[in-house]
Amino acid sequence: MRTSVVDVGSKTVRLVVADTDGGAPLPVHTAKWPLRLSEHVTPGDPVPEAAVERLVDAVAAASRTAERWGAAGPLAFATAVVRGAPNRQDVLRTVRDRTGVALCTLPGELEAELTFLGARRWMGWRSGPLALLDIGGGSLEVAFGRGRLPDFVASLPLGAGRLTHEYFGEEDPPTPEQVRALRRRIRHQMRDAAARIRWEGPRTAAATSRTFQQLGRLCGAAPGRHGPFVERQLSCADLRTAIDRLAVLPAAERARLPGISAPRSAQSLAGAVVAHTAMKLTGLRTVTICPWALREGVLLRHIEDGPSWWEEVTRRNADDPARADPVAGPVPLRIATAGS
Repeated sequence: MRTSVVDVGSKTVRLVVADTDGGAPLPVHTAKWPLRLSEHVTPGDPVPEAAVERLVDAVAAASRTAERWGAAGPLAFATAVVRGAPNRQDVLRTVRDRTGVALCTLPGELEAELTFLGARRWMGWRSGPLALLDIGGGSLEVAFGRGRLPDFVASLPLGAGRLTHEYFGEEDPPTPEQVRALRRRIRHQMRDAAARIRWEGPRTAAATSRTFQQLGRLCGAAPGRHGPFVERQLSCADLRTAIDRLAVLPAAERARLPGISAPRSAQSLAGAVVAHTAMKLTGLRTVTICPWALREGVLLRHIEDGPSWWEEVTRRNADDPARADPVAGPVPLRIATAGS
């Protein structure tokens, strides 16, 4: 059986088509379409009509591609940029009406739970009590758990794209005071989640997302062409050095550094500050860069809990205005359960 996932992120629409018969999502085809929603959507503002048109085109192309590869209608979701938009319901409805794809948004806490599941399955039971950090364009997800699903999760409005817009504006490179102000914001909003991680004392820490992958490469991890089974780690000390390196360069020059892609160069500094501050506050000296994350977590829940699980997710979250993303202030920790 083949299953497909469509992930509408802050930069791209990504498709994964996977064989799922054996109990693990084994990819047979991946594709992406540039979208760069975060460059056209101010946090808290509506998604512009032109951006909605590009989104419709990308989702339609992803759906057609999945069909050509023999997969049923994709499990399609959008992350923080769409989730936090006041016209979110209109955007989702437009995509469904024009493409036939039932796009929904996932609450940030559910994103954290699913990402944790992907990381747990990749890292294995030998990793023991596991902490997770995931930096997206609009939010930071934090989780900890001893089992298949996390014991607690938190979703914080600390995404690399969002913070670049809010703190750096047109400054390129930003001033030292702007970087210090950003770090103060992260420390303030992470205090509860960080205290819980320190209290739990995880044996292993995993970091997912393109932000962490690129920072790992910048700090000396193996390039992606070496494959997913090469162990890649990122230390808090190396991140501190990377911040000093990134902070003095404009975005165009950061894009020449190892691992930093041109589309993400502008937000690479904010991503590094979030990553370093999060690791320092939680007491994580080193994290393992994990290739499985949210998309794999969605596929795993679909395999392990059956199609009815996704049907319930889409029913609950497709048009629920209460699921909008918070734009400021600490977010309370939520205890995750298997049925959430």
